[in-house]
Amino acid sequence: MATILYCRVSTSEQTSAHQRTMAEATGYKFDAVLCDEGVSGVSTRLVERPEGRRLFDMLREGDTLVVRWVNRLGRNYEDITEVLREFIRRGVIVRTVINSMVFDGTTKDPMQKAARDAVIAFMAANAQAEAEAIKEAQRAGIAHAKAHGEYRGRKPSFTRQQVDKVRDMLAQNRSAIAIANTTGLSRQTVYRIKDDPAAVEAALATWERV
Repeated sequence: MATILYCRVSTSEQTSAHQRTMAEATGYKFDAVLCDEGVSGVSTRLVERPEGRRLFDMLREGDTLVVRWVNRLGRNYEDITEVLREFIRRGVIVRTVINSMVFDGTTKDPMQKAARDAVIAFMAANAQAEAEAIKEAQRAGIAHAKAHGEYRGRKPSFTRQQVDKVRDMLAQNRSAIAIANTTGLSRQTVYRIKDDPAAVEAALATWERV
């Protein structure tokens, strides 16, 4: 029986290392850590994410899945409830680091099942409401910035130093995995720096302007 940590990181302010540190601080020891970086939980379902697909392939009866919070699995009510119920059907125990929630897929007691399913529904609805509130705040902020000529687009998930390092390692024919591990960037970001240098330079130039 394995204990697996799943992380999702969607912004440059978040890190998978932080989520892992928080989980390990509560006493967890992991057999595997999977992380999707630069992926929106609002627009991309868990099964459509690279490491999310691996998670579906890996989890077996008796395994424990640890996530920082249920919104790491999705931000949409249907997606979250579907994912949790699928894992529960497999006999997986899902635990959250925040508030130490437990969704036990091994229980046979009908009252415990009913309580578990009610909590799943409430947590999923709360995650979607939170996501919608964040999106609305972002839209308002963008509209205000555009109205005042201050909008610069989304902040890049990389720095000039990281981009230079990626390019140096690409010139040395290093693999995307090796580059990602060295720079702390996701593989998706490494590929973006490699395949779309003009867009990368434009994003850096916009945010480097004083």
